[in-house]
Amino acid sequence: MPTASDGWLRGFVARATRNGTATSGHHNQNYVLPLGEREARLLGREPGASVTVRIRRTEALPVVIRTWDNEDEILGAVRGALPQAPQCIAKGPGFTVHSYVEGIPLSSICGNGKPLDTLLIRALAGLLAQMAQVRRATLPALPPHWPSNDTDSQAFLRTLAHLADRQIRRPNWTAFGGLFAALGIPEDALVRLAERTPVMARRPYSLLHADLHRDNVIVSYGESLPLICVDWELATYGDPLHDLATHLVRMHYPEHQWPEVVHAWEEAMRRIRPAAVNGLAKDLQHYVDFERAQSVFPDVMRAARSLEQAYSQKNLDEATAEVDRALRAAARPLGLRSVPGPKEIERTLCRWLVSRGVRRAEVIGWQPDRRLALPDDFGEREVLDALTVEGAAPAGRVFKGTAHLNTVVRVPGVCHPVVVRRMLPDVTRREPNFLSEHAVLRSIEEAKVDVNAPKALALGETYPNDPFAIHTYMGPEDIDRPPNHPVHGLLPHEADTLVDQLCALARVDYKQLDPTAGEPGFHRWLTGELVRLVAELPRKTQQLARQLGLPDHGRLDQILSRQEVSHRRPSLLHGDLNPWNLVRRDGGLSIIDWEMALIGDPLYDLVRHMHLTPTRPEIRDRMFRRWERSLPAAYTRDWQQDWQVYRRLEVVRSAYVDLDRIVSRDGLEAPNVRRAVASYSVTLTVASGALGLPVRATTNPYLARALV
Repeated sequence: MPTASDGWLRGFVARATRNGTATSGHHNQNYVLPLGEREARLLGREPGASVTVRIRRTEALPVVIRTWDNEDEILGAVRGALPQAPQCIAKGPGFTVHSYVEGIPLSSICGNGKPLDTLLIRALAGLLAQMAQVRRATLPALPPHWPSNDTDSQAFLRTLAHLADRQIRRPNWTAFGGLFAALGIPEDALVRLAERTPVMARRPYSLLHADLHRDNVIVSYGESLPLICVDWELATYGDPLHDLATHLVRMHYPEHQWPEVVHAWEEAMRRIRPAAVNGLAKDLQHYVDFERAQSVFPDVMRAARSLEQAYSQKNLDEATAEVDRALRAAARPLGLRSVPGPKEIERTLCRWLVSRGVRRAEVIGWQPDRRLALPDDFGEREVLDALTVEGAAPAGRVFKGTAHLNTVVRVPGVCHPVVVRRMLPDVTRREPNFLSEHAVLRSIEEAKVDVNAPKALALGETYPNDPFAIHTYMGPEDIDRPPNHPVHGLLPHEADTLVDQLCALARVDYKQLDPTAGEPGFHRWLTGELVRLVAELPRKTQQLARQLGLPDHGRLDQILSRQEVSHRRPSLLHGDLNPWNLVRRDGGLSIIDWEMALIGDPLYDLVRHMHLTPTRPEIRDRMFRRWERSLPAAYTRDWQQDWQVYRRLEVVRSAYVDLDRIVSRDGLEAPNVRRAVASYSVTLTVASGALGLPVRATTNPYLARALV
């Protein structure tokens, strides 16, 4: 076989790139041209015969699983079973020369989504079955990590998942990890998919094409319409059910044709290797799930890269739709707790483009919110720099909560890292916020009290209608380290620190935040807000609540109205002191996410913290004692008889709010929400007791168990 050491071959390849008919694939640039007399003689072909020069696209993203590096070795192995396949007749670094396959791609005469004729479906099934006739001994050596048992379907699927992580996800994570994190796809998604690989029936391994879609099927000009497979570079060796699943997904058959394709494949395979159809009905879905799960990575990256190469609103709409489709297809196989809507996807893509320099002009036009003046040390230039690098942040600096996407960045010339906070669109918040977070943070800063809270630096909006806030970052100085939260409860000195900061909030002038706040009746107002929340829950949540024995809003109001608490002097409250809103740093404790701040009874903030955070009895008592000593009696009077009233109220609130999260699946990617819904059966039992109601035996005996 001629190689690149032959000077004439290098010249021939150069001529092909200049004069050949070019077609682009995802992985190769192909050039078709006829052979001159000298080239034909040296290649052993007829003068005028066409050949295909395939040049590997070095700029292409690594988005495929490869078992072997040399396609020419695969073509040599399949020649006996599939003589119509192209042959490799010359090769060199980065290119090969193949015999030209006469015909027209199936995609040209029957595009994606269109149904195929039954005769074509049977012919394609026959091609897949014929591959089982290729002997393993003729194939290139398999990688050392390949399953040793040639019938272990579970091991093969697990190997595929690990290969997808190693060859697709990892090489691209530096450039695209932040984009995937913002879309809700975790770094270990494919590894966890491999861990969940089920036990399957055993099937004998065979050669698999692994990329048989309409562009890779050539319909020849012969009268019998034989079909020819091309582009064998992704071929592998394993469970033939994987080839069927890949073919089903990538051919874009109409849904109604899937059973016909599966049946045709089963018939064809039974004639050649009957054992290959073992467990077909049960196991095919596992491979379809894998194909959709791993495809989300190349599909998202290609959509983003296409915008980088040619941006327009039309292209943005198309890329958004493609990412939306890929995410929804991969959601169940990857175990994604929620999928962002099109609006959130569009904004995420736009921020990624800005970080690549594609849409910087639109960031320059960001609209400041005049309610918050920029500080002297963080002006418009610093805001622009923060927004420009936001979309390029690696995955480890992107944190998705129940309502915000937080991205940690370093800004040139600014000595401390900052966090860009974006309100997630299409998020339903059952619990309202009453004060503006930026105003609360600015009030704390101006009061000069000892509260370790972020500083609000900027507030504004970028295209397309995407509001943001920029705060100082309260996590570790090394922003590549994850923040440390007291998820298992506070240590004694941390409990003291938190109490001291809550007491310091009493010295913040809340009247500048809400001049009408501070009137008696906070507990009754809080109860009314809970009753209103229950009344406005979606119908499906209300129906399920009734099934579980939770009262409707009218009955709830009657029960809760029996409880009263003493009036205490009001102060500024954080309102949501769960462990993930507390950050350990340099031995201290910082308080973040002030969006649910309100003004009211300071006892409520302390009790709600103890409800949301695992708190040992000795820590609880320590906090109460320190809190009572640190505040004037007007803030603490009668707390011993009232704290349990607030505790019961919060348990009841959780019974409704967490149930709605289970039904709606909103915010399930946030760790505090995951923990809450995981213990819902306990919450339901305690809430029923707090309301003085028995735990109802539902009409469906499995319902309560299913909610665990």
